[in-house]
Amino acid sequence: MTIQGTVMRILALSDWFPYPPDNGARMRTHNLLRQLAQGHEIVLLSFIEDAPSAWSIEAVQTYCREITTVPSRSYRHSQLKSLLGFFQPRPRDVIATYSREMERFVKEKLADEPFDAVVAFAIGPGGGTAPYVRGMKEIPRIIEDLELSILKDRIAIQPRWYQRVRLRLTWWKLRNYVARSLQDMDGCTVASAEERNLLLSILPSYQSLEVIPNGVDLSIYNGDFGLTEPDTLVFPGALTYKANLWAIKFFLEEIFPAVKAQRPGVKLYVTGHTDGVPLEELPCRDGVFLTGYLDDIRPRIAQSTACVVPMTVGGGTRLKILEAMALGTPVVSTSKGAEGLEVMPDRDILIADEPAAFAEAVLRLLNDGKLRDKLAQNGRRLVREKYDWKTIGAKFDVFLREVVAAKGLASLRN
Repeated sequence: MTIQGTVMRILALSDWFPYPPDNGARMRTHNLLRQLAQGHEIVLLSFIEDAPSAWSIEAVQTYCREITTVPSRSYRHSQLKSLLGFFQPRPRDVIATYSREMERFVKEKLADEPFDAVVAFAIGPGGGTAPYVRGMKEIPRIIEDLELSILKDRIAIQPRWYQRVRLRLTWWKLRNYVARSLQDMDGCTVASAEERNLLLSILPSYQSLEVIPNGVDLSIYNGDFGLTEPDTLVFPGALTYKANLWAIKFFLEEIFPAVKAQRPGVKLYVTGHTDGVPLEELPCRDGVFLTGYLDDIRPRIAQSTACVVPMTVGGGTRLKILEAMALGTPVVSTSKGAEGLEVMPDRDILIADEPAAFAEAVLRLLNDGKLRDKLAQNGRRLVREKYDWKTIGAKFDVFLREVVAAKGLASLRN
């Protein structure tokens, strides 16, 4: 049985409304759906935090035939459902954020018209929207971008023993829940080989697993975004995402002072939302600027001498690195920050994990124009050859078709 070239009707479930594509989750969802829509018909059911604007709805309508939105349920540790979750086998966040309204819409859509496949965007622990199609074995279902490593990493770096115990309990519940979820689903994608290996350590027998990396839309990174400003660093990432907050705190406490000592005029721009973030805990010194959300982040990255990515936890592939490379801005990153990217240190990027080494790498870039030019040229080449969303979307389409075809063959045999 083959469906090569067949136009499929796909029901897409998303934790994030995909437009505007202003964070990693939205970028990935937006670009994969846009690529799939070139050969398939997409119906979208999406959670929303706030009512999307008319222009964002119009943007998504260019690649989705139909859009239905459902208010998302925020997760708070102290709420009753979260506390009761301590005594449940499922992770607390899955229990506390489950939406009966989304469940109803999914059932209604699947009852109203035939679909060839469901793509449940996960974006984080717990499986994201996958719980809303569990048990529906009559239709091929794929979990898209299951990410678990951020929790695993937090256990390793947590200094307090009682917090490590709590996180290990959470990890035990999560891995058991994910193993059961995967056994129920027909396919799963992850954004890096490291995530793939972690999932296989949980369920070694699972075979329908594909690495679909993150990418960039090269067409929007061409153009003149301004001249490079000397002694300027940028960290593009909302501090509302815990991994970004921990990264910038690490940089400000242990790396930036050493850079500042050698280059007193250096500036660091931190972009992205800071709503609800305890900024008083950040040691913001002279030369540190929190820009808040920028409607267009490209000029800020392009005008910076270097992009710093001092991540200590997290998974997937780093869109902030790919964006910087696409704009010709050299990157200094930790090994964790560049995890999942096919980069060569000192050719495409500078890699350093210890604070002193990271500071030295930043100073190398600030001092050496030839090195900056080399990294900029090689970084652009790398994203053009390996991380164009068109190429990645085609790979995802092939995997989706294979899962649907395999499901059809299994049905025929049964």
